[in-house]
Amino acid sequence: MKSLEKNFQELLKYPSAVVGLILVLVLVAISIYAMVTIPYNEAIILWRGGEDQWYRNPKYALPKWVNYFRKDKLPESIALSTIDHPEYKTVETNEDGSAIITIEIPFEYNYEILPVDLMIRFTSNFQEKAPFISVSWIRPDGEKIRIKNLSISPKQDYRVSQDKDLQKKLGGNKIEVGLFTDYKNDPKTIEKGKYTLKIEGATFEKDSDFDAEFIAYGKVAGLGGTDHLRRDLIVALLWGAPIALAFGLLAAVGTTLTQMIIAAFGTWFGGWVDILIQRITEINLVLPFLPILIMIGTFYSRSIWVILTAVIILNIFGTGIKTFRAVFMQTKETPYIEAARAYGASNTRIIFSYMVPRILPMLIPQFIILIPSYVFLEASLAVLGLGDPTLPTWGKVIDEARANGALFQGWYYWVIEPSILLMLTGLAFAMLGFSLDRIFNPRLREM
Repeated sequence: MKSLEKNFQELLKYPSAVVGLILVLVLVAISIYAMVTIPYNEAIILWRGGEDQWYRNPKYALPKWVNYFRKDKLPESIALSTIDHPEYKTVETNEDGSAIITIEIPFEYNYEILPVDLMIRFTSNFQEKAPFISVSWIRPDGEKIRIKNLSISPKQDYRVSQDKDLQKKLGGNKIEVGLFTDYKNDPKTIEKGKYTLKIEGATFEKDSDFDAEFIAYGKVAGLGGTDHLRRDLIVALLWGAPIALAFGLLAAVGTTLTQMIIAAFGTWFGGWVDILIQRITEINLVLPFLPILIMIGTFYSRSIWVILTAVIILNIFGTGIKTFRAVFMQTKETPYIEAARAYGASNTRIIFSYMVPRILPMLIPQFIILIPSYVFLEASLAVLGLGDPTLPTWGKVIDEARANGALFQGWYYWVIEPSILLMLTGLAFAMLGFSLDRIFNPRLREM
C-alpha cells in the first residue's frame, strides 16, 4: 500500500499524467452515465429503431448547442399531440354514436429561419367507415388557409411539405414559405407569433375516434445532432465510451498477461519449449494481422466479441513475447531465483511468485499505452464497414457519416464529434502511460 501511495504521489508530479488521469476519469464517468441512463437493451433498440423510433427528429440536424454561438437561432423541432395534450381536443357526440371532433394545436414560432419540414401524424380507430377530416392553418394575423380534406386510415402520416396541390394554392411557393410568411408580398418575411393548426373531423361509428400529432421539423435537435435515420447521435457518442474502453482494456490486458506468462514459461524451461514458442512467435509476426480480421468480419461474424477474441488470439504470440523474454532472461540468473531453486521451490512457484512479480511494474505502463491502439483498431474496422451492426460505436458513426457523404454535404458535426472522442481517448491513455513509464523505469526518470 505504501508503495502504491508513493507511486501515485510521484505520478501527480507530472502535469501530463494529471491531465491524462482526468480525461480517463471523464471517460469512465461518461461510460457509467451511459449505462445507467440508457440501459444496454434500450440503447440497442434506439440505435436500430431508425425512423419509426425517431420520427419526431429532423434528418441531418445540427446539435442544439450550436445555437449558443449564433446570433440568428436555428429553429428547434416542435412536436405537439392530442395524446399528450388532451385539452387540444373537443368531442361532440351525436345520438347515433357519431361525433364531431375539433382539434386546435397552438404553438409559438419566433425564429428568423423557416422549419425544414411539416408533418401531421393521424391515428384513428373504426370498423368500416373511416373518419373524414378538414385541416386548416391559422396565422398570427388571423388569416385561415385551408390545407387538406381527407379520410384517414388507422395510422397515417400526412407530409404537409410534400403536398403539390397545397403548393399551387400558395402561389407555387415552397409550402413553409407560404404558411409562415406573407408570400404575396416582397420581401417575404417570417411572421412571428402564435400559429394554430386546426383539424375538424367527423366520425361515423360508435366509439370511433382519432388523434393528431403535429411536427414542425427544425434545423437543430439533440445534444449530438441527428443522422440520416433521424437518430440522436448522443446515443452512440455516450455508448461509444464503455464499448471502446471495454474493448481496449480487455484486449490490452488479455494479450499482455498472456504474452508475459508464455514468455516466462519459455524462458524458465528453455530448450525445445523456448524454441517452439519463439518459432510460433516469428511465424505469427509474419501473418497479416488486419487482413485476417477483415476476413473474419467478412466471412464469419462482425460481432465485437468475435473480433475481440480474434484480436487476443492473434496477439498472444506477438512482439511482447520477445520483450518479456529478454527481461526474464536477466531475472532468471538473479541470486534470489537460485536461492528459491536451492530450497526446493516448484517451477510454477518460481514463475508466478518470483519471476512474474519482478516485471509487473514494467507491465502496467505497457498495457495502459496499448489500450488506445485497440480502441483505434475497433474504430478502424468499423470505418471499413466491419463494425458490429448492432452496437452504437464511435467508429460506426464515422462509417455511416462517410457512407452518406457527410463531409461533402457540410454535416461536419457527424464526423467531428466521434473523432474528437477517439482522439481524447488516445491522448488520455498515452499521457498517462508515458508518465507511468517514467515512474517505473528509473532510466527514463533520469533523462
